[in-house]
Amino acid sequence: MARTVAIIVGSVRKDSINLKLAKALVKLAPSDFDCDFVRIDDLPVYNQDLDRSPPESVSRTKSQIAAAKALLFVTPEHNRSLPTALKNVLDWVSRPYGKNLWAGKPAGIAGASIGAIGTAVAQAHLRSVLGYLDVPTLGQPEVYIHFSQGLIDEHGNISNETTKNFLQTFMNRYAAWISEYN
Repeated sequence: MARTVAIIVGSVRKDSINLKLAKALVKLAPSDFDCDFVRIDDLPVYNQDLDRSPPESVSRTKSQIAAAKALLFVTPEHNRSLPTALKNVLDWVSRPYGKNLWAGKPAGIAGASIGAIGTAVAQAHLRSVLGYLDVPTLGQPEVYIHFSQGLIDEHGNISNETTKNFLQTFMNRYAAWISEYN
């Protein structure tokens, strides 16, 4: 039986290194994962006035999250915090009050950056928000990838065997962990 995993990439850039990382993680996922990339680049900025009649893009995104059994966040770090697009989707899918579609869905978090500390601070902030939204998160292993040119291509192929093995360990642990919830 397939396990639907919503993949939420915090970067909306066409040549995003975090999109490359997400594709690499999907390639390493178990065969029973049905990975569904959630589009967030067309969501308007969250506005409570639209809760009663959300735009189609918001309804589509909420449907994807509602259908998912688990979540995988792959995020960059912007100014030592979450990217705006990621915070925006977190807000839309948790609203209106009392209709939080994130709640209870187990999540993994990963991220890549050209900076030396990867996305450690953004991930800490994301864990804080997810804790409030009642989203249990996998604690270990933590995935802060220091990205270099050619490490992962646009198809998710990983050039470094050590990185590939580490990401496979993460995906194996994530798959086992979310099985406890589904």
